[in-house]
Amino acid sequence: MSKRFDGYNVFVTGAASGVGRATAVLLASEGAQVIAADVNREGLAETVETIRASGGQVHADECNVADAASVRQAIARAAEQLGGLKVLVNAAGVGKSQRFEELAEDEWRRVMSVNLDGAFFAMQAALPYLLANRGNIVNVASIAGLRGQAYNAAYCASKAGLINLTRSIALEFASRKVRANCICPGGIKTPLIRNFIPQQDFEPSLIAYFSPPVPHRLADPESVAKVIAFLASDDAKHISGSALVADDATLA
Repeated sequence: MSKRFDGYNVFVTGAASGVGRATAVLLASEGAQVIAADVNREGLAETVETIRASGGQVHADECNVADAASVRQAIARAAEQLGGLKVLVNAAGVGKSQRFEELAEDEWRRVMSVNLDGAFFAMQAALPYLLANRGNIVNVASIAGLRGQAYNAAYCASKAGLINLTRSIALEFASRKVRANCICPGGIKTPLIRNFIPQQDFEPSLIAYFSPPVPHRLADPESVAKVIAFLASDDAKHISGSALVADDATLA
């Protein structure tokens, strides 16, 4: 029986944990050949072991998305190894809650370099291969890119930038049959979420978001991966330029 991603070559950043790992595992289970990329060597090894144990096809590439040369080299290796690329998933992300007046330039640059620059580097490097295969891009943004949030200025700014970068790519390459979309999840049960648990003297509404009874609204990475898979598949062949919200009615 054929699978939804048979014949797809997929490059996934942030694949050592969280949404990136869940996406790599899901797409491989549906027939894709996956390049799992991340700076976390140990996490990558766990992702590869999980996929191969289920009979999936995967290769690991230690790649720093904040470094343009590292990304370009990794994508070139992937395209050469697999014979091209069909899908790029940018799932790498960093961030943490802190007061704006205490936000150091180094931290601002770190968040921007991974969340926004990294996606830019990867998309620019992958586009020649995606054009050749009429492929598509799925970027992992956040509802933080669709609204402001106290104590998360850098993260919100980076995700807002990623959403409009995605829209711009979608428009520019629509006539050349390359789609670009992003998913905007709410809170997700990943290691990163611990960085956003606020201190007790932060804004009460922010504390409430992470306090009972709200945590049932935090999504599993596997649920988010299913939305990414939909956008990456031919099921979404008429969807491009979308910022698809998957937040359990948080914004509503």
